[in-house]
Amino acid sequence: MSQTSDKSERFPQLAASLSSIARSFYARGWAVGTSGNVSAVVDREPLRLAMSPSGVDKGELVADQILMIDEHGRVLSEPGAKPSDETALHLRIVKECGAGAVLHTHSIWNTVLSELHAAEGGLAIEGYEMLKGLHGVKTHQHREWLPIIENSQDMLALADSVGDTLRKHTDAHGLLLRGHGLYTWGGDPAEAKRHVEILEFLLEVVGRTLLLKRSNAW
Repeated sequence: MSQTSDKSERFPQLAASLSSIARSFYARGWAVGTSGNVSAVVDREPLRLAMSPSGVDKGELVADQILMIDEHGRVLSEPGAKPSDETALHLRIVKECGAGAVLHTHSIWNTVLSELHAAEGGLAIEGYEMLKGLHGVKTHQHREWLPIIENSQDMLALADSVGDTLRKHTDAHGLLLRGHGLYTWGGDPAEAKRHVEILEFLLEVVGRTLLLKRSNAW
């Protein structure tokens, strides 16, 4: 089978996986409205991503709506279609981490905690068994540091901030944009989805624990 044929078969499979993941995130309240975006690497040389388009309700996203994006964020599969405004962030994470998939959620807990811990530059999570769901983590004693980056509407500048942060925190499995949400990644869509589930669970635990402590119920 030719290399071209391999690529053409890979894209529909990734598109189906990404659209299914996006709908599941919507159902769990992690990507309501048109928030959130998902991507996966179709090919690395040259770099090609399968990615959700801009302004689409993730609860209704279907495989036919997934776009093919090049390394410059240009749409290759559907001329005239608008790529996600955050395409540059996905591309930068793929390049810096060697990720095979990048997922972005806008949950209540990741948004609230990104504001509460912004002054600290990040949020440490440790001591939880669920941490072992993250790639390479073997013990609940692991300390996961989620960097928090100031949000910006200048996506190229924000992508540079993401790149700088990832080079400083090479062991990170995700990052938070202040008041915006969670980005995480994995070797493929399945692993990236698992990382979202683990980190969203842990962020909710951290948030609810903080509430209990402040209400003197702890």
